[in-house]
Amino acid sequence: MSVRRLAKEQPASFAFSKATKTKLDWWIQKYPESRRQSAVIPGLWLIQKQEGWVSEPAIRTLADYLGMPYIRVLEVATFYTMFMLEPVGSAALIQVCGTTPCMLRGSGELMKVCKSRIGPKQTLSADGKFYWEEVECLGACVNAPMAMINDYYFEDLTASDMEKIIDDFAAGKKPKPGPRVDRINSAPEGGPQSLTDPKLYDGSAAKPIKKLPNSEPVKA
Repeated sequence: MSVRRLAKEQPASFAFSKATKTKLDWWIQKYPESRRQSAVIPGLWLIQKQEGWVSEPAIRTLADYLGMPYIRVLEVATFYTMFMLEPVGSAALIQVCGTTPCMLRGSGELMKVCKSRIGPKQTLSADGKFYWEEVECLGACVNAPMAMINDYYFEDLTASDMEKIIDDFAAGKKPKPGPRVDRINSAPEGGPQSLTDPKLYDGSAAKPIKKLPNSEPVKA
């Protein structure tokens, strides 16, 4: 399990961008004014999307904006492993699943590639482009081994696949996410082996609906 720690070096200050503040206000409005603190998780996520990580000044700024003690926001940020509390790679944040299905199918080899190409886990690479870590199950067990890179899943990976993905990101390319074998999403390799009748998917077996249920206003 990844351990979240505050970075030793912190920026002097933090400010919401206009887009981040607009979106944060949109989230806050979903709750009663007395419960605006409920927007703390969306707020942390928006900060991370703006900056790439969540700094201590950002935590304090969000706490002030939501009317929360600083420690309360820090508790949330350190509890959820999706929040990065130190700078991550400008090219790629690689999170390799190390839970049982992925481990049995070779995630250890993926981690060896990351260590040899990037350096120790949870450490920014020397060029500032990469950061990798081992994480718990990401819910794509059928496509093991897999990794989440930035916001996308890369699945059915081999060590050579990981080498190529790192090369592409280093070169400024955007490798296509998804399976690295002949499958669509989580379907079997080579295509579906059951429920193969096209009528199940092309709409030809559906009966037209003349009137949608519950489409009329409720009458008092």
